Amino acid sequence: MPAAEEVVATYLIETYLPLDQAAEAIAGEQSTGTFVKVARETSELRERFAARVLSVAEIAPTGNADLPGATGTGRKRSAEVRIAFGLDNFGPSLPNLLAAVAGNLFELRQLAGIRLLDLDLPPAFTERYPGPQYGVRGTRKLLDRPEGVLLGTIVKPSIGLPPEELRLLVRELAEAGIDFIKDDELMGNPPHSPLAERVAVVTEELDKVAARTGRRPMYAFNITDDLDRMASNHDLVRAAGGTCVMACVNLIGFTGLAWLRERCALPIHGHRAMTGVYTRAPQLGIDYVAWSKLARLAGADHLHTNGLSNKFYETDEEVLRSINAVRTPMLGGYETLPVLSSGQTPGLAPETYRRTDTTDLLVLAGGGIHGHPGGSAAGVAAMRAAWCAATSGQDLHAAARDVPALQQALDTFGGPRPAARDDAAGGARG
Repeated sequence: MPAAEEVVATYLIETYLPLDQAAEAIAGEQSTGTFVKVARETSELRERFAARVLSVAEIAPTGNADLPGATGTGRKRSAEVRIAFGLDNFGPSLPNLLAAVAGNLFELRQLAGIRLLDLDLPPAFTERYPGPQYGVRGTRKLLDRPEGVLLGTIVKPSIGLPPEELRLLVRELAEAGIDFIKDDELMGNPPHSPLAERVAVVTEELDKVAARTGRRPMYAFNITDDLDRMASNHDLVRAAGGTCVMACVNLIGFTGLAWLRERCALPIHGHRAMTGVYTRAPQLGIDYVAWSKLARLAGADHLHTNGLSNKFYETDEEVLRSINAVRTPMLGGYETLPVLSSGQTPGLAPETYRRTDTTDLLVLAGGGIHGHPGGSAAGVAAMRAAWCAATSGQDLHAAARDVPALQQALDTFGGPRPAARDDAAGGARG
């Protein structure tokens, strides 16, 4: 079968069996085979539909713990395995693709570790899934920010803020020149702050600020919900003049995201909540590289990657790999804006810019803005000054002499990170 009609999945496997035997177990389980040979699995059927092991490359032992129930004794071996799945098996369908490349294989006793690292998808998927409507360029156009890092924040506190206090916060942030504000992933449609009320308050306030200043930040309302409610949530935001919606990708699934994309007129801010279920254990799950391709295919215009020195488990090398994955074109396009978040402060700007070498980033600071001793507006000013200094090559401490808010931020959150070695320990898993 021509490569243009195949999906190629790359896995990290760990096993006590011969590596070729373990690889064939995956290919068989996920296509035509089962645990015994059956009568109707003819050579003709296997020729057309059986998954094919393309390569098995042994790698150094990982030292990972065994998955529960793994069989075998003796020396455990590790390998990167590439397997081709014919498109005839499932067609250009995200849920059925996942059934093939990530279905029962996580439960195979033959494997002491199994992780889907990457996916090479054939062009047929572009006909079914158009991907992001806006991406980097469309988002910049809506914001009238043709260049420079886009700076944003998350509403904090994430739970409990009454709508009228949210109004005051949005006003302060918008007047301070923030580019982007978003609901927290925990804020859906709760009784204390119904979505309809938040939409009315926020859009009214943004309209007022735009009339005074000529600039209107983008606000991503969290419309994550059951599918029928998610559609009406989107329509509510659009009717009020909102310019962005947020969906938690894992909570609605790739199919739910693709369903939203078909009906959505606004940019979709893709939150990664619960991604650690797939990515955190090095011997199990779906690597962020593969995960992000599926989210982009389904239509995420923005996609969270975490940021350097984040408050979660990922190393800087893993974060940089995620940012690069989102920025790498696939299938001739699928342009998605990387979103850096989690523990971001002004002091991280120079090292982040040095190591990403791009301004096509949306950098979100929650506590790094709202925790500023001078208030949220001062937090915005500090972040803006830090990124202006970073991209212009100015020393951050020198910039702080002219921007008191930046000096306060450095005193509060810490100064610029020392330059990290590019070969730092703790590199990306897989």
